Amino acid sequence: MSELNQNTPIITEAYDENQIQVLKGLEAVRKRPGMYIGSTGERGLHHLVYEIVDNAIDETLAGFCTHIEVDILEGNIIRVKDNGRGIPTGMHPVENISTLLVVFTILHAGGKFGGGGYKVSGGLHGVGASVVNALSEWLEVEVKDGSKIHKARFEKGVTVGDVEIIGDTTETGTTVTFKPDPTIFTDTTVYDYNILLNRLREQAFLNAGVRITLTDNRTEIMGVPQEKISEHIYYEGGIKSYVDFLMSKQKKDALTDEVIYLSTLEGDSTVEIAFKYNLGYDSKIVSFANCMHTVDGGTHETAFKSTLTKVINNYARKFKLLKDNDQNLKGDDVQEGIVAIISVKITDAQFESQTKAKLGNTFVGTLVTKLMNEKLSEFLEENPQIAKIIVSKCIAASNAREAAQKARELQRKKEGNGKLKMPEKLADCISKNPEETEIFIVEGDSAGGSAIKGRDSRTQAILPLWGKMLNVEKAGVEKVYGNDKLTPVIIALGTGIGDDFDITKLRYHKVFIMADADVDGSHIRTLLLTFFFRHMPQLIEKGHIYCAQPPLYKVFRGKTSYYAFSDEERDMYIEKLGGNADVQRYKGLGEMSGDQLWETTMDPDFRTIVKITMSDAEAADEVFRILMGDDVEPRKKFIEENARFVQNLDI
Repeated sequence: MSELNQNTPIITEAYDENQIQVLKGLEAVRKRPGMYIGSTGERGLHHLVYEIVDNAIDETLAGFCTHIEVDILEGNIIRVKDNGRGIPTGMHPVENISTLLVVFTILHAGGKFGGGGYKVSGGLHGVGASVVNALSEWLEVEVKDGSKIHKARFEKGVTVGDVEIIGDTTETGTTVTFKPDPTIFTDTTVYDYNILLNRLREQAFLNAGVRITLTDNRTEIMGVPQEKISEHIYYEGGIKSYVDFLMSKQKKDALTDEVIYLSTLEGDSTVEIAFKYNLGYDSKIVSFANCMHTVDGGTHETAFKSTLTKVINNYARKFKLLKDNDQNLKGDDVQEGIVAIISVKITDAQFESQTKAKLGNTFVGTLVTKLMNEKLSEFLEENPQIAKIIVSKCIAASNAREAAQKARELQRKKEGNGKLKMPEKLADCISKNPEETEIFIVEGDSAGGSAIKGRDSRTQAILPLWGKMLNVEKAGVEKVYGNDKLTPVIIALGTGIGDDFDITKLRYHKVFIMADADVDGSHIRTLLLTFFFRHMPQLIEKGHIYCAQPPLYKVFRGKTSYYAFSDEERDMYIEKLGGNADVQRYKGLGEMSGDQLWETTMDPDFRTIVKITMSDAEAADEVFRILMGDDVEPRKKFIEENARFVQNLDI
């Protein structure tokens, strides 16, 4: 018998018409929920609410809905009520059942595919309601059509009974109540009030004049008692108010008082742009298409960035703010310190994914470009004082960028041949395979010495730092390259920062911040995390940054000892060993021997570590700004309230 080679297929059963599975109704959604809502974790759980709210927002865009109420009920049941026209309930001409049932049980059924129901729509084009229904343990919908109240119930996407008429009314609107299916959302079915609040606030900004009420009626959350909380959200100023709101969160002084607002209407398409500059270094440009946050941008955002650069350069040249021999300002220069909202509302929006991450309509880019060329140029010429302030900031950013480039080149020249010399204090590992190596950034030579003695030298590198490092929240990239505390980190990791950043050059796939388990250690961790967050965010996004967890105490009696990472653990071990147990409080990593540091903090088989993530970048950004910004009082309050938790901080 001949041998099988690696390309020979092994047929274990027939592949014919019997292997082709047809999923009927909403079975496909329950079979592959991630295809429709992105995930079955916390993000997907909240996405269910967004889909129902988006349908109500579509009624707002159509000019019929003025108030949306969202309630979190006991048992994490969600109720969304609007005063729009109400979902049609008459007999559907094709399906021959109530249109209400069609909307909630058939994919791609809705008023958003044409026929004049909606000119502009942000929901999943008819998919939203049926998907929420499919992924709910049960769902009930009540529709007021101005005459009767109609009610339908579903369980796991299946209709229970017929559509009933349960009363008379003169009102119109739709109320959807549903309970997420715990067999689908196995991680959690607990709703986060603040996550929903942020999303609803966003919708209120994008639709000036709509009133949204969010109420949490739960008396306890995961066993913890709580009082009823409610928030009424209303912004007459629309996206101009949104810009001011984001500016207030950044805790940065505004460059000018006025929010620059531009808008245009062509046919059924509208474009709104609002932006303002502050004295900071970071840019925040947030784009939306039909009220959906386009996280990955698209034609509207790309056009805004490129045209902003062009218009400001043209103005600077025209009025001699840039000299003839000066280089043009670049995109990063004109975006430094900007907070901008771009909102487009169009018919037949084309997105590059089901979750609406990126807008693809090319004509939208043309609309944005035309608006910016005409209206922004006009604004700058009519407001020369504001224009000069903005251009001056952009020129300062350009000068800083060039200074940073010179600093990088100077750093390379110190070694020659364009290669950077490894830091003198770096105790590198033997292996050169980044996938198996890790580096511990340790504060102080004493702690560094213990770590070097205790490490696995084949895969673990140690980089001791000393002294107070630069607060990068208040410094540009040129100062980072010139800082003797941070330059060793940049060189050791190998990726560069800013425009030079290249994640493929990362020399260690695990980067540990290892600081003392006290307030000073927390400060050092915060400074380093701020540095990574501002200048190497890709390392956090790709899961390369960790915090090591050294113990606070050693509890021992005779030859028996335990390491405690909290006061509660310390007390538990004292009780376990008896009242005569000895307790050693570690004031710093330098007090621990190499062996102790290895077995408690560095041994991959037994250590406790915290992986730093960016799952909630907005919240992380706020923390960094409070801790590292110019406003002292919020920072002082935050540290007083949270210092004891910082060793367990998961950004």
